Amino acid sequence: MKLHLLAALATAAAVGLVGVADAHGPSRQKVKEEVQINAAPDKVWKVVGNFQDASWIPIVDKTEGEKGNEKGATRKLTLKDGGATVEEELSKYDEATMTYSYRIDKVDVKVLPVNNYSSTVTVKGEGDKSTVTWQGAFYRGYPNNDPPPELNDEAAVKAVTGLYKTTLESLKKKIEGGS
Repeated sequence: MKLHLLAALATAAAVGLVGVADAHGPSRQKVKEEVQINAAPDKVWKVVGNFQDASWIPIVDKTEGEKGNEKGATRKLTLKDGGATVEEELSKYDEATMTYSYRIDKVDVKVLPVNNYSSTVTVKGEGDKSTVTWQGAFYRGYPNNDPPPELNDEAAVKAVTGLYKTTLESLKKKIEGGS
């Protein structure tokens, strides 16, 4: 009986240690930002709905791509500051619901401190009012334990949140006629 109790305690301890080991390492982070725009959804979709045209994102200097808006389409974004590039692939596109999803296939973590990034852009609304939602999920730029500050969870969330907010504010001004 004591042997069975000892075996049960050893098994429980081993299972407990596995749980502790799983508690380390990065966890998937999520960011969601929205902006309300005083314009019809169709007008807003014309600006953001073409995967091959990322000119609505202020940090993008040039977009080059292949396959239009079909699943598997790719684009390479060249950024304004320093000419860094981001390579992305379209995973879902639905013009009827004004939504598309994509993922980053290649980016230098010094440019955007994330790994395994996927994102969805959606336009919804009625009449002359629209809401643009941009949401993403990703891991921090440093995949192992003890990341440097510039590649930790906080840095990744801050960078993506900043990108989304700045871009959506710029989009609102552009569409509403503020520049």
